[in-house]
Amino acid sequence: MGVLLKRNIKLYYRDKVNVFLSLLSVLIIIGLFVLVLGDMMLTGWMRDLVQAEVLMYSWLAAGVVAVAAITIATGAFDVVVGDRVKKINKGFYVSPIKRRDIASGYILGGFVVVVIMTLVVFVLWSVYIRMIGGSFLSFVGYLQILGVILLSSFLGTSIVYFIASVTKSHSAFNTIATIMGTLMGFLMGIYFPVGALPDTVQTIVKLFPPAHGGMLLRRIIMAPAMDDSFYGVPVEHVEEFREAMGMVFRLGEFEFTPVMSVMMMLGTAAVFYGLSVLNMRKMGR
Repeated sequence: MGVLLKRNIKLYYRDKVNVFLSLLSVLIIIGLFVLVLGDMMLTGWMRDLVQAEVLMYSWLAAGVVAVAAITIATGAFDVVVGDRVKKINKGFYVSPIKRRDIASGYILGGFVVVVIMTLVVFVLWSVYIRMIGGSFLSFVGYLQILGVILLSSFLGTSIVYFIASVTKSHSAFNTIATIMGTLMGFLMGIYFPVGALPDTVQTIVKLFPPAHGGMLLRRIIMAPAMDDSFYGVPVEHVEEFREAMGMVFRLGEFEFTPVMSVMMMLGTAAVFYGLSVLNMRKMGR
């Protein structure tokens, strides 16, 4: 499994075009926000808040990092489709390696790639937020960010690996990756605050497991800016803002706690990992 893991990581970084394409959705979201969406938010009621720009870009940073865990995985698992197209996977199936170990080699390789690239995205955003007047997080805050990135990366790699395991051509996988990259911004409440979406769409976002990674990241990354922007503001107004911006997920009177969100993400990742192993067993027969 270790050899397969190293091979898959090297293949990803060797293909510079694939690395760029896996980051393309993230770059598009940033471009849209800088050119259009950011001005729309700052010309609204947010402009009256202290450090409004820092707060807005902290919100965007959390969403971009969450999306990266999914979209980067599409590039990391291009190797899975390539192995199938070139029949390289046949050699793995006739070897004494267990199907579970083959799946683990692919998933761990993708997981390492996604974690590294997502951390890079987060570090760049942290530096930018600091440059525009924001604050660095506490040591505990960074540990929490690392934990959420690891969890989001595991979830993203499990989902995308399953999709790659049932895709038989590069064109089909690239089409799916393009659709996923487009939809992620909506399904994770990145293009617009969750509270600005129609009720039905809000419900979909709040039940979409990867979106919970974005919610957890917002709670952490936006905390320093929230302390400055809402100092002295009544608690009820702060809670309204947190729910509108997707820092809290509520369905009626029910509120998802961080523990619930973590369990939902872990459970979904485990299901897709299991489905991937079952699919590999079928292909290996």
